[in-house]
Formats: sequence, C-alpha cells, structure tokens
Amino acid sequence: MFWSSISLSPTAIASPPFPLTELFFPPLSPTPTLTPATFKLRSSSTCCTKTDLTSQHEETPPNPYPKQDETPQAAAAAAAEEETFQVLTAIHTQYNDILIFDTPQSRMLLLDSTHNVHSVLQKGDEKWTGSYWDEFVSLPPIVPEGPIAIYGLGGGTAAHLMLDVWPSLQLEGWEIDEILIDKAREYFGLSNLEKCNDVGGQLQVHIDDAFSHEQHRPSGYAGIIIDLFSDGKVLSQLQEVEIWLELSDRLMPGGRLMVNCGGVSESSLDGKVQHPSIDDIWMQNTTIKALAEAFPGQVNWKRMPESQGQNYLALTGPLPDLTSWSAMVPSCLSEAVKQWKHCRPLH
Repeated sequence: MFWSSISLSPTAIASPPFPLTELFFPPLSPTPTLTPATFKLRSSSTCCTKTDLTSQHEETPPNPYPKQDETPQAAAAAAAEEETFQVLTAIHTQYNDILIFDTPQSRMLLLDSTHNVHSVLQKGDEKWTGSYWDEFVSLPPIVPEGPIAIYGLGGGTAAHLMLDVWPSLQLEGWEIDEILIDKAREYFGLSNLEKCNDVGGQLQVHIDDAFSHEQHRPSGYAGIIIDLFSDGKVLSQLQEVEIWLELSDRLMPGGRLMVNCGGVSESSLDGKVQHPSIDDIWMQNTTIKALAEAFPGQVNWKRMPESQGQNYLALTGPLPDLTSWSAMVPSCLSEAVKQWKHCRPLH
C-alpha cells in the first residue's frame, strides 16, 4: 500500500532484481549499513508510486576523511546519520513476496517484485509516517458514526494511526494474504489492535478478497479506505466504473470512500505531452477518472507533495467544509485537509 520511491544501494541489499523465493538470509551479523543518501525520494511517472527499494545506481563509498572545506563537526554529524538495518523475514506466498526489515527509526513491509513499501511502523515517540497513511486519519470526522473498513490492510499502518487518534473506532481490515496477516501480527503489532481497548475500539481482521460479494455489511460502513495495489500498481478493477458503484453500495447513508489512487497513470498520458491546469491534473490518474465517471460531481481529490510521494488521493461525497474539517483533525493534518479540491465535471 504506498508512497514515493526509495532507492536502496546494492551495498545494502542484493543487486536487483533479486527473487525473494531464492533469497535465504544468512545470520544478520554483521549488520549492513544504510546512509541517508541510500534512501532517495523520487516521483513516479507511472502508477507505481509505492516505496521502491530497488537499486538505481552504484554509490560511491563514503570518504572517511572530510573534505578540506568540510569541518570536523560536519563530518561527525554526517557519520552520526548512518543507519543500520536488519532483514527480519523474507518469504514467498501465493499472493506476495514478503520482506520485512528494521531500522532504528522504523520497521517496513515490502511486497511483490517491485519491493514497494506497503506498511511502516514508526518507533519511539513519532507515530506519523509523513505519507498518505496519515491522510486516512482525517476520514472519521467527516463520516457518520459507524464502522470503517480498510481494504488492503497490509501491515496495519492506517489502522494503528486511526486507533491511536480515534481510539473508539470500530475498524474492519481486509487482506487476502493470510501469511501476510500472520507476519503483521508478529512484527507490526497487529494483534494488539485486534483486542478491544479501554473505550471499546478495535480492529477486526478479515482474510478474504475485498471485492467478494459476501463481504457486504447489511448495515453499511461509515467509510471505506481503499489501498489496493498489486505489483506496484493500483488494482485494474479500480479503473472500472461498475466496481465503484458496487463499493458505494456498501456504505451507509452519508458514508464516503477514501482512496489511494497511486500516481500519474501511463494510460492517461497515451503517448502525448499533456499540460492540464492545476485544477485538472487529477485527470492524469485513471482511478480518479473512473470515480468521477461513477459519481459525477461527488468526487474530490488531492495530490501529496513531492516529498511525500505525489500520490493522488480521492474522497467521495460533497467537498467538506475545509475550515471545520481542519479544526477536527490532529494539528499535523490541519493544513493537509485544506488541500482537498473538487473534481470539475468531465464534460
């Protein structure tokens, strides 16, 4: 389920492409090192906009001696920024190639052959990811009271954040890969969310296809968060109007869909250079275009900043009052919600 691309140098992990089915990790000592330069955010010109840990180029080994114009203090600070990581598990399943690794600051879940980051669990006092998962936390104040579904649970990043901010929420997470859920329970604390907390909130996990017709809750969901990717791309079904109409039928009156729509879609460019206005750049994303066709006049969009991956997000229903919405969310999201815009009619 994610964000912009992060390049991992070949000194830190095997040179790509490396099939996880053939990667049996030796003892994790000595631990390889990652420098800050190893992780590089870059925008994507395709819908593959989750975090990519494939190598893009060879890195020059760090110079242990400071440049003449580099102070000893600056050299020491750069050395202090070096970061170690450990691979915790690597396994192939029917649905995924799963790789989980640790750094001192966070734990990350990588899936499929693209090695995209689908979940992040921060350590220490900082819980926010600086990516689209944070945006999902803004949904509860603008939907009716009731359960919220997460389609594409992954390691549970969105569920962790939402229950931290809104502890009384009833969440239902859907994930098709049972082994992935087992790993999320083991390494991402998912089992803690499945226990009813002091104010009655909890996460209920469903291991099944989110599109299954059997998954319709008779009373409907207050909101559905949709974060469904495969091989680095938004599921192809989400470019179909009929699917969105079916998903909308699972909402209670006043309910909303909030969707991670990935980046600029290759098919939307059609080999042509396009220069849409700032209010119409959402048309570069085929998922939002399908939503706009399914729900004319009832779709809103925003694009994450370059530093956070440039993913497009969509929200169904009338555009909320942004000032009121801003006042109801955590302070770190108050400006972010003001960036939502209404999708102008396609015709």
